[in-house]
Amino acid sequence: MRGYPVTSSFPTNNRQPLRLLSIATVADLTDLSTKTVRRMITRGDLRVIRVGRQIRVSEDDLSMFLHQRRE
Repeated sequence: MRGYPVTSSFPTNNRQPLRLLSIATVADLTDLSTKTVRRMITRGDLRVIRVGRQIRVSEDDLSMFLHQRRE
């Protein structure tokens, strides 16, 4: 832990834990290429969470993204 205090910015109520998906997982779930998913992220169409050097998409954000584009 290197002496850093352990803090949480998430409420500690009964909410479900936040599920984070990799770009590859998002690509598999949407049947898109990872390159297309990265383009959507770059354009700001799909929100991301950075965990260190890793880029993750919350399952909720992916659901909202898909719901907004539903025809």
